[in-house]
Amino acid sequence: MTNQIKTDFDKVIKYLKPPKENINLRKKSLNKFINLGFPQKKEEDWKFFDLNQIISSNIKDLKFFDKELFDKKNKILIPKNALPFKLFEHNKIIIANGAVHTIDFRYEDLKKINITNTAKNQSSNTNHSLAYLNSAFTTNYLKIIIKKNYSLNKPVILYNFTNEKITSTNINQRLDIVLEDNSRLNLINLFTDYSSDNFININHEFKVGKDSILKNYKIDDKENSNIKYFYNNIDLDQNSLVENFILSSGSKFIKNEINCNLQAKYASAFVSGIINLDGAKQHEIKTNINHLAENTKSYQLIKSVLNENSKGIFQGKIFVDSIAQKTNGYQLSKALLLNENAEFDGKPELEIYADDVKCSHGSTSGSLDENSIFYLMSRGLNHKEAKKLLINGFLLDVVEKITDLEIKKLIKEIIGVSE
Repeated sequence: MTNQIKTDFDKVIKYLKPPKENINLRKKSLNKFINLGFPQKKEEDWKFFDLNQIISSNIKDLKFFDKELFDKKNKILIPKNALPFKLFEHNKIIIANGAVHTIDFRYEDLKKINITNTAKNQSSNTNHSLAYLNSAFTTNYLKIIIKKNYSLNKPVILYNFTNEKITSTNINQRLDIVLEDNSRLNLINLFTDYSSDNFININHEFKVGKDSILKNYKIDDKENSNIKYFYNNIDLDQNSLVENFILSSGSKFIKNEINCNLQAKYASAFVSGIINLDGAKQHEIKTNINHLAENTKSYQLIKSVLNENSKGIFQGKIFVDSIAQKTNGYQLSKALLLNENAEFDGKPELEIYADDVKCSHGSTSGSLDENSIFYLMSRGLNHKEAKKLLINGFLLDVVEKITDLEIKKLIKEIIGVSE
């Protein structure tokens, strides 16, 4: 692989033509990735999701360069039916095949928003092999700064498209968002893949200033055979809040990783998610909630519905530093296994160095209650309808954690949950 990746790296540099100092940054990242390689199950954080094995078994001759990624004509060929939902008014960013195609903040005061869109990549504060891969090969660096005391009037929808011409290719995306003090952003990540058998590596880094609010929603529900890794690093300042929601059901393999650093008092982090799988799909949600100051709060609720030969994974860690007194941390994962071949792996963790805290965690799994199914059938439902009603009830309390009413309604439509 080493010769292939170095050859492809030279091709990327040739097409991007970045300045010399940026080439040097990319080369350093490339060398670090080559030394580390793709994560394997011998690494504790990857024990349930052996990415090296998954890629080698599902992608033949993975490429790190494809000229289609650089063809601007192809990037505008976004299918008319690629937006499957009738959506509310919103600002939008369209990313096609890993590169920014459209930025449209039509509902906002553009003097209050700074946007950097360039091929000149920036270094990452994250030190792991996939961050280095992203830094070496990303074709587009996008940074958005929401200025002090500005709350966006409408949500921002980040449309992520890949077209059918891309296959067996590594696609990398990098986005940095800074919310200055007392600002607010609702961000929705929608993924629509027409490509197949690719490894998509996405790195989003957020800085949430004092008294600011970030609501970050991620929806991957279109059936496809891609392998995806999402990494979100979120740094929170005093009295700031982040709300994260993940709907994970479409791609063949996904690992969603969220790292939240509550760096100042009264910061709060909320994570809720749904893994809803069939076939032989394998999805993981992994969280690290780091309480680094006193009077911080976190809440996590993840639910999985697993059918056929699918596999769901939740790894959640709450870390409480010695100075983080009066921390309040809660974490719970539940899995519903609809088939004897389905598998759920849970690894909840607490690491606490302060003595005045309130923290709890738990993980459960089980099947549908046959007595409940029988009861519903006795009230006139058939077996299929009874199962669907019970599954809806299982998922509904996760969806109810979404505080934005328009987005809550959208999620309910996507997964077919009704009250």
